[in-house]
Amino acid sequence: MNKEKLFYRALAGEALGVDEGLWLYEEAPGGELMAVADEIRRRQVPGDRVGWIIDRNINITNVCISGCKFCNFHCKKGDEAAYITTLEEYIPKIEELFRAGGRQVLLQGGMHPQLGLGFYTTLFRQLKTRFPALKLHALGPPEVVFIARKERKPYRFVLEELVKAGLESLPGAGAEILSDRVRSLISPGKCKTEEWLNVMREAHKMNLVTSATMMYGHIETARERIEHLVHLRTVQEEKPEGASGFVTFVPWPFMDEGTELQKQGIRNRSSAHDYLRLVAISRIMLNNIRNIQASWLTVGAVTGQLALHAGANDFGSIMMEENVVSKAGARYSFDARGIQQAIRDAGFQPRYRNQAYQDDTLWED
Repeated sequence: MNKEKLFYRALAGEALGVDEGLWLYEEAPGGELMAVADEIRRRQVPGDRVGWIIDRNINITNVCISGCKFCNFHCKKGDEAAYITTLEEYIPKIEELFRAGGRQVLLQGGMHPQLGLGFYTTLFRQLKTRFPALKLHALGPPEVVFIARKERKPYRFVLEELVKAGLESLPGAGAEILSDRVRSLISPGKCKTEEWLNVMREAHKMNLVTSATMMYGHIETARERIEHLVHLRTVQEEKPEGASGFVTFVPWPFMDEGTELQKQGIRNRSSAHDYLRLVAISRIMLNNIRNIQASWLTVGAVTGQLALHAGANDFGSIMMEENVVSKAGARYSFDARGIQQAIRDAGFQPRYRNQAYQDDTLWED
């Protein structure tokens, strides 16, 4: 293949195929890959502003039947550590978030065998009644698939009921690697690739804001990473004109500390160099997803800052109360001023945003 021709097509906004993307990912020099991705970012998102947000990740429950071998957070129903967060426990957490200048909560948890659609719609309504300004960024395709099976209802019905109850955006959680081979080995109880994608297709038809993710660096191949990107790009191509679709893509490396995968001899095989190459090829392949988020929480501030020169244009959240990747080895943290200074130190201007990646004046430095 001809590297220059592939770069030229990518810079022109063309969609590269799996074989073409894989060849660039494996063969192109890292510096060139990053430079092309940076130029594409400048064309797609002009200027030097980098987004950030304050939100809080509150886990609804830690009971889950998915059996993910990379998760140290989940437990079985009946375990001593099992819990379901009560309304009284949400209140001080959300009040603290508001005092810190945030308004959004990321509500996630396990697929609890006893929690159906009514539980979630009741919870969302209670939270919105108590905190009308609260923005609910909640659940994800695996939970939607699980609830739909439990209720024997279509994905669209479940999503519509959740939106009526207060859901405002759907995280791209549970994507891991969109390959059924990989999913059957690392998350056997979760939805399959096409089910994950179909939930997002329905969400896009409803103009529900969504995001997309990738957890890489475990058992997947380089080709499966590129195929993952193409799956996302295809679903984005299918969204109705004017719909929000995937507003961002967030890749992060598998955190292995204490996980079942680690016990099986599977370690995090991603270096800072690998991460930057992945961010760069993501920008090159995802010609129709405007924003790419640097995952400083898992790769650290310096690598996150470098990612802003490799195609990323967002620095994510200070994420009050993160409980999942931190239990598998993520040790990095920021406060609001620290995250803004990190963005400035990388040569950019911080831009406070909401989950739809729109400017938000809620938080002023």
